[in-house]
Order: sequence, then C-alpha cells, then structure tokens
Amino acid sequence: MLIVQKYGGTSVGSIARIKRVARRVLATQKKGHQVAVVVSAMSGETNRLLGLAKKISEEPDHREVDVIVATGEQVSVGLLALAINKLGGKAQSFLGHQVKITTDSAHSRARIRAIDAEGVLDACRQGKIAVIAGFQGQDENGSITTLGRGGSDTTGVAIAAALKADVCEIYTDVDGVFTTDPNICPTARKIDRISYEEMLELASVGAKVLQIRSVEFGMKYGVPIHVRSSFNKTEGTWVVPEDKSMEHVVVAGVTATRDEAKITLFGIPDKPGVAARIFAPLSEGGIVVDMIVQNVSADGRTDMTFTLPKGDVKRTVELLRTKCGDLCGGGERVSTSEGLAKVSVVGVGMRSHAGVAQKMFEMLAKEGINILMISTSEIKISVVVDGKYAELAVRVLHDGFGLDKPPAERTQVQ
Repeated sequence: MLIVQKYGGTSVGSIARIKRVARRVLATQKKGHQVAVVVSAMSGETNRLLGLAKKISEEPDHREVDVIVATGEQVSVGLLALAINKLGGKAQSFLGHQVKITTDSAHSRARIRAIDAEGVLDACRQGKIAVIAGFQGQDENGSITTLGRGGSDTTGVAIAAALKADVCEIYTDVDGVFTTDPNICPTARKIDRISYEEMLELASVGAKVLQIRSVEFGMKYGVPIHVRSSFNKTEGTWVVPEDKSMEHVVVAGVTATRDEAKITLFGIPDKPGVAARIFAPLSEGGIVVDMIVQNVSADGRTDMTFTLPKGDVKRTVELLRTKCGDLCGGGERVSTSEGLAKVSVVGVGMRSHAGVAQKMFEMLAKEGINILMISTSEIKISVVVDGKYAELAVRVLHDGFGLDKPPAERTQVQ
C-alpha cells in the first residue's frame, strides 16, 4: 500500500514528539508500505512567526507574511527527516516548491491548482520516506504561498490524491471525529465511519478536527481519510463515501460555532438588484456571510438580516455605509447584534426521515432557548441562538437525539 500520513503541530510539538513520529512512520514502512509524510509547523510556531511580523508592521504585506510563516514547516520537515535517518531509515524532505504544489496567488489563503508529485514518487520507489511541508505552495510567479489555517490537512489529502494513495491518515491530538465536542458533552462518542458530506457539513459549522478543503479533496478524488491520534494506536474515524448503513442513523453529530453576529438592514427597497448591491462589496472585502433572511412588508420595503463572524462586524458596517449608503440611510437603518452562536445537527439520514426539525425545535423550546434564525440543507439544520445557551443547546440535542448511545441503539430513539 501507499500511505500518506499527516501530522499536526501538537504531534511534532517537541523533539521528543518528533522522534515518536519518526518511529511510527518507520514502523509503517516496515510493514511493507510506501510512506509519504506531511507535517505542520511545531505547535505555536506559526503564531510566534505571525507575532514577529506584526511587531514590524500592524498590517504586514501578505506575500511577505507567507515567506515568514512558511519557515515553520521547513524546520519541521528537516527535523523529522533527521530523526528518521538517525533511527536507520532513509528520508528526504520536500518543501512546497520542491513537490511543485502550484497554487493561485491569494497569499495566506491560497488554493491548490496542481501538484507534480513525480519527485515524491521517485523517493518512495527508492525506499525513502518523503517528508513534505504542509500548508505551503508556490504560485505561477514563483512566490511562496500558504493555504490558510489548517492548510496542512489540505496538503495531506491533496498529496494522497496526486499519488493515488490507498489512504490518507490524519494524525492529531484526538482519537477521531466525535458526535460533539467531548469538552462540552462528556457523553460524546467517537464515530467509526462518517460520509464525506457529513464531515463537510460538520467542518463548516464548527467541528475543528478536519479542515473543510481537505474533505473536499477527499470527496472529489475518492481518497479515504483516517482521522486518528498520534499518541496511541487506536482505530480512529474513517471519512469515506456514503453507504446505505449511514442512512439508518438520522443525526450523526451536533456542533456549535461561537462568536457569531448578525446585521439587519431595515426598510430597504424590495426590487431586483438590491441584494446584489448589498453583498457585492462584502464579497470583494473577503467577508464571509452565512445565513440570510429577508422579510418583505406590504409597503414595498424589506428588512434583510444576515450572520457573519463577530470580528467582521465593524468592517461590514463601514462597507455598507460607504458603498450602500443610499440603501441603508447612511448606516442609520443598520442594526448589529453580537454574542450569538450557531448550533447545528448533521446527518445523511435526514434525507429519508421526517420530523428532525420539529424534534430539534421542541427540545430547544423545552429548555427556554429562543431561536433567532434557521437554515437548512438536505443533511443539516442550523439555528442561531444567544451565545450563552450554546453549550446547553449542544448537550440537549446530543442526548435528545440519542448520540450518547451506540449507533445500533440510536435508531430506536429517533
């Protein structure tokens, strides 16, 4: 088998841990497998490097920031390659440009366009372990780029796709993907198998185990992803194509994102093109809008409410005031509300089971939790609530949908 292993910052956070990873990688190779390894910077290193950049400039140039933060992974691959060689193995380190990971030029959030992994394959054929820097690439102008937070996950799965690997193992500091955050709900259970679609939805609404784009790569190229702990040998969670058995479990997981906010524009004209005018400058400003609700009144006016990260509220209001001042009264008809949370339930079984939304709303109502906004998809229901109720809502929904029980028993309570 050809196996790609990805190790996060905590897994390589010290010399002792790097040596442990080296032993694990060699043990995999000794079982007869070809191995390529993708590593992140040592834990805390990216933040340290970003801090250095901000000591020079409060608003540093993104291209130069990429040059700085990419050195974190460069150190990790060199140290891991040395550790593997010290243990009697043969390792060769690769930086993003040496693998020829080509990206666009969106510095600090670049997207992969192509990978020429022939050099990595050659190393594997020679019995070497290829140690590859995650998180980084190179644009068509030869500039170093980085893929954004969690980008090493994306590198790992993208490398696995390029190599046509049998599996991409994502090693982290948790045992796998859980039905919810165990720190919030002690009864959370590890999920043995989850579909790409469910994982995408969970990642998009707050689950931090996998980066969204890594799951997208896995789904697009059919790469099985195994999320597991680097601190034990326990089987983790497999992220794989959907199968029939997954439909029997209506809800697979519950998650929450905090630090949400909402903005409402009152009394804007109800006519074609208005929504485009409002959201175009926000898109150009890189502001990610989530839920959108529009209420039309009889007088030809409408109120429009949308959610976004709390940290973007000030900039969004300023953009609305300067770009759409005629629509929102120069900002006078703009209202903001912060301290909110988005709570979501996800499961492919929702496609074939009715009443999930009703049950969710009843459980929240019973606890006195008011729902401010609602959004749904085929396999997800999300609600916006006051942030102080986020953890209570997660626990109520987790236990109410029987996620504290094994899957075989869970279907009986839904």
